[in-house]
Amino acid sequence: MKYCSSCGAEMHENAAVCVKCGGAMPGPAAPAGKLKTNKGLFKYIVLSILTLGIYGLVVMSSVGESVNLVASRYDGKKTMHFCLLYFLVAPLTLGIAGIVWYHRVSNRIGKELRRRQVDYSFSAADFWLWNVLGALIIIGPFVYYHKLFKATNRMCADYNARG
Repeated sequence: MKYCSSCGAEMHENAAVCVKCGGAMPGPAAPAGKLKTNKGLFKYIVLSILTLGIYGLVVMSSVGESVNLVASRYDGKKTMHFCLLYFLVAPLTLGIAGIVWYHRVSNRIGKELRRRQVDYSFSAADFWLWNVLGALIIIGPFVYYHKLFKATNRMCADYNARG
């Protein structure tokens, strides 16, 4: 095992980026670990209901961690952990921080997909169109989450393949 020079976390021998802090490591470019590519709307809804929302928190935390791992070394940004947002920051800001978080994570995923030349269109506009305005037709947020999970899965699959 080797250790991250930035935060000291244990890393895989072939890892190019620290899973914990996103710091780049010298050496061959290889994924820091395999990211899950099985996020889906149906599973998200059913398991969130069965676990009284806990699965939803885990999945959204996974989305934030994935975008940090994949994109941080290129854009220098860090997305706030979803649980911190959900339990502390969003209530203090009357939900405004949640809107900002979704806008930013959607924008980062869309930019990373374009940078990696993955053939899928996703951006912060999808958040505003489907999750905010689409709420007026009830199914809009479902369309947004479907697109979010599909974009995240494609970003993670490309990362697993190319690092």
